[in-house]
Amino acid sequence: MRVPFTKMHGLGNDFIVFDHAPGLPLPDPAGWRRLADRHTGIGFDQAMVIEPARAAGEAAYYRIFNSDGSEVEQCGNGARCVARFLALRGQAGDTLALGSPGGRVGARVLPDGRVSVDLGRPDFDPASLPFTVQAQAGEYALEVAGERLCIGAVSMGNPHAVLRIDDVATAPVARIGEAFQHDARFPRQVNVGFLQVLDRGHVRLRVYERGAGETLACGTGACAAVAVGRHWGLLDAEVEVRVAGGLLGVHWQGPGHSAWLTGPAEVAFTGQVEF
Repeated sequence: MRVPFTKMHGLGNDFIVFDHAPGLPLPDPAGWRRLADRHTGIGFDQAMVIEPARAAGEAAYYRIFNSDGSEVEQCGNGARCVARFLALRGQAGDTLALGSPGGRVGARVLPDGRVSVDLGRPDFDPASLPFTVQAQAGEYALEVAGERLCIGAVSMGNPHAVLRIDDVATAPVARIGEAFQHDARFPRQVNVGFLQVLDRGHVRLRVYERGAGETLACGTGACAAVAVGRHWGLLDAEVEVRVAGGLLGVHWQGPGHSAWLTGPAEVAFTGQVEF
């Protein structure tokens, strides 16, 4: 089956975005891995599969498949790309709602091409990740990869562990990030953020994404890092997050409020692929 797709990215966090009619087959995990290969396939961090809306008031429903073939619950930069994809095709206005496995996402497509998405309320309940610990705490001390690490843990519709470090440039992202994927306390694995706080409104961040490895940007990771940083009393409500691919904006007023993620969502090229 030949399927048209659009290659998009949010600050280098890249995706293939395409429509899928329910009932038609999708690639199996090995098929996704072949498509994600950057030498012999299309190359992407995640595939965003758009399906018809499942709830009233939503423009569409999307599913997310990582480059390793695993399906996951949420993707902030991917949600922004889906919103702009639908707006560019005239299927939605500048303000829309999207359904996803991680819950409903509100989106605003801004005149300058950036997109803001409402990723919901950060959830610090360990069961929401899930994260197996005896009790909820602001900080958790864990033995990982032979090191004693202190993390914050939060769900943004998908699981995140956040470590505060002195310098993201020297952070052992691959080694520690991969070690977390084999930690039984995270039975569905976990995205791992390495957070450097510059001041109350500016941070640097690198993220090891489960199923994809380190990416140039991670939208839910940016929101998770800001949520944990605010939980620790280090950050204000409006934070500029510098990732390898550029700048993301995160706004989180605090408990009881949604986290908003803002950044560019750009089209790279279009094509067709055989499933």
